[in-house]
Amino acid sequence: MRTAYRVDIVRAAEADLIRRVPAGTLMHRAAAGLAAACADLLGRVYGARVVLLVGSGDNGGDTLYAGARLARRGAAVHAVLLSPDRAHPDGLAALKRAGGRVADDPFDVLAAPDLVLDGITGIGGRGGLRPDAVPLARAARGSGALVVAVDLPSGVDASTGEVAGEALRADVTVTFGAYKPGLLIDPAREYAGTVRLIPIGLDLPSVPDIEALQHADVAGLLPTPGGESDKYRRGVVGIVAGSARYPGAAVLAVAGALRGGAGAVRYVGPGGDAVIARFPETLVSDGSPAKAGRVQAWVVGPGLGEGQGQAVAEVLASDVPVLVDADGLRGLDPEAVRARSAATLLTPHAGEAAALLGVARERVEAERLASVRELAERFGATVLLKGSTTLVAEAGSPVRANATGTAWLATAGSGDVLSGLAGSLLAAGLGGRDAGAVAAYLHGLAGRLAARGAPTSAYAVAEAVPDAWRDAASTLSRR
Repeated sequence: MRTAYRVDIVRAAEADLIRRVPAGTLMHRAAAGLAAACADLLGRVYGARVVLLVGSGDNGGDTLYAGARLARRGAAVHAVLLSPDRAHPDGLAALKRAGGRVADDPFDVLAAPDLVLDGITGIGGRGGLRPDAVPLARAARGSGALVVAVDLPSGVDASTGEVAGEALRADVTVTFGAYKPGLLIDPAREYAGTVRLIPIGLDLPSVPDIEALQHADVAGLLPTPGGESDKYRRGVVGIVAGSARYPGAAVLAVAGALRGGAGAVRYVGPGGDAVIARFPETLVSDGSPAKAGRVQAWVVGPGLGEGQGQAVAEVLASDVPVLVDADGLRGLDPEAVRARSAATLLTPHAGEAAALLGVARERVEAERLASVRELAERFGATVLLKGSTTLVAEAGSPVRANATGTAWLATAGSGDVLSGLAGSLLAAGLGGRDAGAVAAYLHGLAGRLAARGAPTSAYAVAEAVPDAWRDAASTLSRR
């Protein structure tokens, strides 16, 4: 599992270690790891043209010391000093001793470099790039060079993932000691490129701020039937979805549930004919959710359209876990959710989250971490905020970030499949946080498998879920 920590936590761990090791040890560890990563990316260091964009403070020092190491291996290294009077003095001296130079004309050296090291701002930076740094960042991106961010792309917020102004997009980020939330959460994550972690010996708390599941974590959470399993032990999920106008939402939610391992699916709604035509094993009811029969979890909302209030109220009144999505979120009462004894999982996209919070969609998209945490607190529920990085929040626990998906998942009905998949995991006994995180992970993998770099459909994503499941589960069999 990847774990990420806020800037203040990382700073405290660094300060503690600095007190216990010789002066300069941390900076030299970071610079050595950074230089090694750059050498690996370049392939051939001798003769390579490297430009350092150097800000003030320790981040600039890491950059200068790494540049010195590359210069000693034969690279032509030029440093662009954004604050010459505040450049790290020892790092600058090391660069000059190794044969590196301070650039007289920044734009001349940025015309055709092989690699640019972004050491403009570190993890303590706030807001976007300063005006004087913007032309340099644009020149670096326009040069065609490989851009490597030092610890974090300049202009992004390390602790929140927010990008308040212009930032320098990296191809690779080499981060030190620990992942920072901004490296795992959009919009900042999009600026980080591929992230490499360099251990520097930090002693970090056991409970992080952000978690990101990996294959092995998901494999350990996947429900597996045993010899005594029947459909009820595997989990029966009830789905209240679809309408005369949107019968496809019912089909797709049922598809996600069946492909997600449900022992059986009870469907309630007007889309019964369409559901049975595609999935004859579905148990269809045209009555109310309360009279549909025994279930271990409910999914309510996809494609319900107007007049969904009674169905949502009946489902929320049940004593089993409930997932509320799409139209079921419209006008949802926080007190009705907070009063429940069983788990509740809400799965809004940015627009639905904005409506629940009473803010503009743009705010949710810019402040995804703060928004998902606020929703979880307000409703006393687990909240899965969909997006390019899906976030799963539950009060008192680390937020889980998932980035397994692909932009091709932005297609009609994809969210309905995710709802059914997560509902099946709730019915199998996973808690809201685990069900949401595992469903997002598998859904993202299935999207990649279905798309393979080309347009796909929501139904194709549902059909790819078993392959994604096998791919994750195979981690345990390889051990």
